[in-house]
Amino acid sequence: MFDQKLIPEGAIKIVKALNSKGFKCYLVGGCIRDLLLGKTPFEWDLTTDALPEEVAKLFEKVVPTGIEFGTVTVVLNDGNYEVTTFRKDQKYVDGRHPTNVVFTKDLLEDLSRRDFTINAMAFDPLSNDLVDEFEGQKDLEKKLIRAVGDPKERFSEDGLRSIRACRFAAQLNFEIEKKTDAAINPTLDVTRKVAIERIQDEVKKMLGKADKPSVGFEHMQKTGLLELFMPELIATLGIEQPKAFHKYDVFYHSIYACDHGPKDNLAVRLAALLHDICKPECKDGDHFYGHDQKGAETVERLLKRFKFSNQIIKKVINLVKNHMFNYESKWTDAAVRRFMRRVGVENTKDLFLLRFADTKAMEREIDSAYLMELQGRMDKILDEENALHVSDLKIKGSDVMNELKIPPGPKVGKVLNELLEKVLDDPALNQKETLLELVKTYEKL
Repeated sequence: MFDQKLIPEGAIKIVKALNSKGFKCYLVGGCIRDLLLGKTPFEWDLTTDALPEEVAKLFEKVVPTGIEFGTVTVVLNDGNYEVTTFRKDQKYVDGRHPTNVVFTKDLLEDLSRRDFTINAMAFDPLSNDLVDEFEGQKDLEKKLIRAVGDPKERFSEDGLRSIRACRFAAQLNFEIEKKTDAAINPTLDVTRKVAIERIQDEVKKMLGKADKPSVGFEHMQKTGLLELFMPELIATLGIEQPKAFHKYDVFYHSIYACDHGPKDNLAVRLAALLHDICKPECKDGDHFYGHDQKGAETVERLLKRFKFSNQIIKKVINLVKNHMFNYESKWTDAAVRRFMRRVGVENTKDLFLLRFADTKAMEREIDSAYLMELQGRMDKILDEENALHVSDLKIKGSDVMNELKIPPGPKVGKVLNELLEKVLDDPALNQKETLLELVKTYEKL
């Protein structure tokens, strides 16, 4: 069935401890799905007929992470394990959570409340008993995402489930079963209630786990989900691009570019998805003048709405704003230094990854030799320790104030920036004595 050696000792310990007190306990959900797919799970969830307080008595450290829903986290030496009491969910009113839950002794009642058949299997590692009442194994073999029971009912209970269907389709490269897919659009009003942080979490998982996030985004587009939380991306659908370079409209180019970004780099994948988001409003014939700069503004608003971290937002804005750079061998060294200053040396690798992703989603890939050349020139500049920022200058603000006999204020920064411009053109000027002589020429600024 699967390699049981992959099951951690802590999970076995929990099952044995509960069995010893007369309780049933099973591994459940995503970890069983992953084991059957030959993957190593990252999380291990268990379900039991023991009540939360009965679970807590058996272990030294237990955290009541979701005790109102029957969930506690057992903390062991080899990791944390969520243990949830068999339950039946009562009426859902907020599009995400049941008003209350009723604990049960029936495992099948518990499994019947879960989202998809591939996540509704339970396994007893002591008896090797796999409980698969809803034929999740068959759906794994068919590569199918299918709701447990009535899909419209499942999606009406929890609006996040429809987004999860799209995410699992992308992550596992599965199809969504027809009835399940058809139930997404009629339940959009429920999905609309879901907190943006939860949607952000699903988007991040899709970008971080799927080889082709485009599969999920295309499902979201066709079912109406994407219109709910990313209408800016929907606006790119059908916007044609010059055939000499592009075989896709802006929407499909964007989601395919996202596929080519590295899975372990959230900023690059987000930038690839959103880099052309303002092409519709910047379209002028076959041109999209200023879509990079305007796109950076739109991306900032969009990512703030999704409540991404400030660090990620800053990185993605920078990548989108600078993605249209056109390096040529005739660039002067000063131009290369200004490029490095504008983008930030720490961001150039990600910018090149974005350029690779962008070009791979075009009609023909562009030879990347020019990027290798630009990288070589940047490396040389770094080796020579050229000044790229005011902080790299051989004088400080205090030197400017002493030389010009002025107090702290905007004039000091203005002088330093003027000096940096000269040093970017001629790095040899970055000597303290030379810079102090130049400071005297700014006396009237």
